[in-house]
Parts: sequence; C-alpha cells; structure tokens
Amino acid sequence: MKNTAVNVKPVTTPGPNGRRNFLKMSGLALAGTGLLIAGCSDDDLETPAVDPNAQLPGVRNGKFDLGGGDAGILTYAYALEQLEADFYTRVVNNSAFRTAFGEEEQAVLVDLYNHEVIHREFFRTAITGALAGTSGTLLPDLAFNYGNLNFANKTAILQTAMALEDTGVRAYNGAGQYITNADYLVIAGKIVSVEARHASAIRDLLNGGTSFAGDDAVDPVTGLDKAENPSAIIRQVSSLNIIQTPFTAQFLQ
Repeated sequence: MKNTAVNVKPVTTPGPNGRRNFLKMSGLALAGTGLLIAGCSDDDLETPAVDPNAQLPGVRNGKFDLGGGDAGILTYAYALEQLEADFYTRVVNNSAFRTAFGEEEQAVLVDLYNHEVIHREFFRTAITGALAGTSGTLLPDLAFNYGNLNFANKTAILQTAMALEDTGVRAYNGAGQYITNADYLVIAGKIVSVEARHASAIRDLLNGGTSFAGDDAVDPVTGLDKAENPSAIIRQVSSLNIIQTPFTAQFLQ
C-alpha cells in the first residue's frame, strides 16, 4: 500500500459540544501541511547538518538499517509514523467505517488519521533534507499486514489504536534522551504531546473516559507517561507481525 494520503469524505460532526469540539479547542484538528505552518517556527524547520561520521540510515548486509544518532532516531520515528498513518488510513477508508462508528467517533478517528499522515510526511521531508549530501538514505515505504484484524469491528479497532498510540508515546519519551540536536528535540516534544492526546481520546472512546490516564499508561508513582528505549519498542512492534518489510536497528539502544 502506498503511503499517500487518501481523500476522505467529510464526516458530519455533532454540535458545538462533545469530543469533536474538545479536540478542536485542544489544537488537535490539524489538516494538510498545517503542522509545518502552525506547529513549527522557522528555527524548527532549519535542517541541522548531519555528522558525516555518524551511522547513517541505509542498507547494510542486504537489509535497511535505521542507523544511529539523531538520523537514526528520526528514521525510527518515521517508521512508527508510517505504521500509524497506514492503520488510520485503512480505518477511515473501510466500507464499514460509517456504520461501525458513531458521528463523534468518526470525527475523532478522521482527526487522528489527518494528524498521523501529517507526521509521516513531515518526517519524510525532514529526513530527506537532513540526509542530503550524505551517504544516508531514506527509509523506504513499509508494507503492512494486519492479519485477521476486523476493520468493521469497533472494539477491535479501538483496542488496536490504543495499543499503537500508547506505544508511540512510550517510544518518543524513550528516544528523547538520545537526541542531541535541540531542534529535533523540540519537534519530538511537539509530536509526542499530540500522540498523548490521541491516546487519551482513544481511551475515552473505548472505556467511556475511565482510563485516559490509567496506571498502564501513566506511572502511578511519578505521575509521568511511561518511556521505553527504541530497542524495546522495536521488539514489541515486531512481535505484532504487522510490519512486513524487514529492517534492522543495530545502532539503536
């Protein structure tokens, strides 16, 4: 499946109250390339030079390796954003989308779809620029297979979405310590805050607002979102057998 945004028919939304209004007031209702315009300053968009001596992403021993250093972390994030964007693309374009989900649920999922496509395209553009003039290469479009996941089953979709969003938050939180470029760290902070809002919104839809900050997501002792290193996240995602394109991450901890 090509990683290109699809045309989604407008979803009828409820009145001024409800989750849709909350999402808009929270700044979640982004569209098109709005993240680049509204989410980043001019300084954020400047592409710092990549250390030519770093382990840049590219094919090694017949497989694509995510690389190390800042370029590796960006490519790691790009892989995760490809997964999330592909998942929501399939959700909102499934023939059962408007029968399986109510209007407010549709509105939330379309918002999440738009955001994840924006994130994916942002990383595609940023990494391409960062690797220009180096020996590094952009991670190719990944192939995905969701096995027996029923895209017409609301509970199954929301449970999968919760798993992906929670994983995304832990991934960004865990990767932040390895980012050395301040501009990249700012961008990662802006994106993880949106991913955390996604996780909360999905949990609200799935559990009626009773677990938006459950102990499985927020550490009850520190009151902080949980974090995991890239190597742990990659193992977890690989175990799902959704990503069909083989890659390695030998330089990520």
